[in-house]
Parts: sequence; structure tokens; C-alpha cells
Amino acid sequence: MTADGRLVGVVMVCGHHTDGATLHVDGDDAGRRATVGSWTADRPLTRGLTTWTLDPPTAGWTATEPLAPLTAGTTYRLYGWTKDNSWSASGVSFTTADRDRLAPGTVRYHDVSEGDGETALTVSLAEFEARACKDL
Repeated sequence: MTADGRLVGVVMVCGHHTDGATLHVDGDDAGRRATVGSWTADRPLTRGLTTWTLDPPTAGWTATEPLAPLTAGTTYRLYGWTKDNSWSASGVSFTTADRDRLAPGTVRYHDVSEGDGETALTVSLAEFEARACKDL
């Protein structure tokens, strides 16, 4: 989250590369998996941390599908991907209530080193950067 309340995408590439990210409605019902926004980086993202605002997208990113309004009571999932489907980043699920609890400089992510890989944590950006690739 930026200081002025805009949602920020965060991708930590631990290996391979990532070309973009998509936000969709999360759930088991395929009909509910509608894309809510999608962004493509101008160049492949390689090892390291990248952040970008979702609306409007930061320079170096193109909104291939502009961010739609998020609604209360809906769970969303943001994940990174490659154009050739050779790799994807772990996604993170969140609701608008989760989003509203974020402060500038914090990141919500699913810690893949914790048991089921679905443990949601909210940490500082620096802590996320230090931990995200630690066990991979």
C-alpha cells in the first residue's frame, strides 16, 4: 500500500524469471475466477524484489487488464507468471478487509516455508525481501 492508499504489487523472484502478474477472484468455482487486473512487465523480472502500483501501473509495467474495483466479501489472489507458462510465483490471497489492514511499507504474503504454504503473514518490505527466498 502506498502512503496515498494505492495498492502495490510485490514480486520476489527467487529463481527463473517472472513476466507479469494477475489478480483474480479466488475460489474453487471456475466461473468465479474472473480476472480483476493483469500487468505485464516491460522486461522479464529476474532474481530480486520488484514492486509496482496497480492503478495506475508504475512505469515499466503495462496494465493488460486495468484494475477493476474490489468488493467486500470477495477473496482475491495475486500471483506472478511467465509468458511461456514455465514458472509462476506463489500467490497471495486477500480480501478488502486484509487490504485495509496494510500500512505503507508492509507486504502480505503466503509463507511457503510454513507447513501448508498458506500461512498469511504481514511484514515489512525489508523483512519480506530477507525471508522470501531463504528456504528455496
